[in-house]
Amino acid sequence: MKQNIKIGIIGATGVIGREILSCFEERAFPVEPDNLRLFASEKSDGEIAQFGGAEITVEVLKEDSFKEIDLALFAVSDALSAKFVPLALAAGAIVIDTASQWRLDKNVLLTIPEVNSELLKNLIKLRRETTTTSDIIITSPNSAVVELAVILKPILDNYGLKRVVCSTYQSTSGVGQIAMDELWEQTRALYNQENITPQKFPYQIAFNCIPQTSEYLVDGYVTEEKQLIEETRKVLGLADLKITATTVQVPIFSCYAESVNIETENSFEIEEFKQALLESPGIIVLDNIVKKDYPMPIQLAGTDVVYVGRIRRDESVVNGVNLWIVADNLRKGSALNVVQIAEIVVDSL
Repeated sequence: MKQNIKIGIIGATGVIGREILSCFEERAFPVEPDNLRLFASEKSDGEIAQFGGAEITVEVLKEDSFKEIDLALFAVSDALSAKFVPLALAAGAIVIDTASQWRLDKNVLLTIPEVNSELLKNLIKLRRETTTTSDIIITSPNSAVVELAVILKPILDNYGLKRVVCSTYQSTSGVGQIAMDELWEQTRALYNQENITPQKFPYQIAFNCIPQTSEYLVDGYVTEEKQLIEETRKVLGLADLKITATTVQVPIFSCYAESVNIETENSFEIEEFKQALLESPGIIVLDNIVKKDYPMPIQLAGTDVVYVGRIRRDESVVNGVNLWIVADNLRKGSALNVVQIAEIVVDSL
């Protein structure tokens, strides 16, 4: 590992940036406070964050912010990613990005450590051994993709994948702090019989489900549904995987839940199928009919793995199975996945 590595968190005061810093602290990430810099917009200039027993002052993100930064972790909008990632690369930093801006670029690695960590290790090794591949962008997928792909990986390895149908039930934290505040304010207003005016969402989110999590495309899908489809294909290395999705915004603060129907290429016994999931990294099986055990968002906020339950055969097709998946979208779905990637990068430098 490179000694005294210098790291920057860009978007450090947003919901994902704060979670990244929290994960750094919890996992004893190998960076000294003096070598960690935090960047955000002007409204956060001068804020103080605690890390490793020290205080770190938040700086305004500027075009020249990346001098002497070895590893830049981006948790900003697509527009800011498009502007500042090339500047970080030009300054010699390795970039790990959470935005969708670069995810489907054929030259950019889309990474979930439980799924394709070997590709990441090989990329860093190649960079270390040659001077011709200095510019490296590593992207973290859409939160819904992270938890889905973690579950699909052992199924693919053991039984093959023929078709996947995924419906997501997404918390407001996936949209950001403003969306979480809107849910809170609408709930409070309704209890107090006050009028509400939707702002971040097209309709009232409190006590409602909205089957539109992003902008419509011409074919009737929304952007996030296409992201789920294409990013799942890319991270699994299955360009022709038959997969479709419906994404739904639900009135909760934390966690994404997914109802997934899968057809496998090969036959399976349901208990062996469960065992394959049990033995896979990053997965906890919570599936007990007698005890009524199954994953629920209300239980799992702040957790770091993907939970799966309601595992049952789909009798309407050959080799079909139904699953219910829950994970904290800010943790494993985003910030923790970035930190796990960063741990591999730092260890490989």
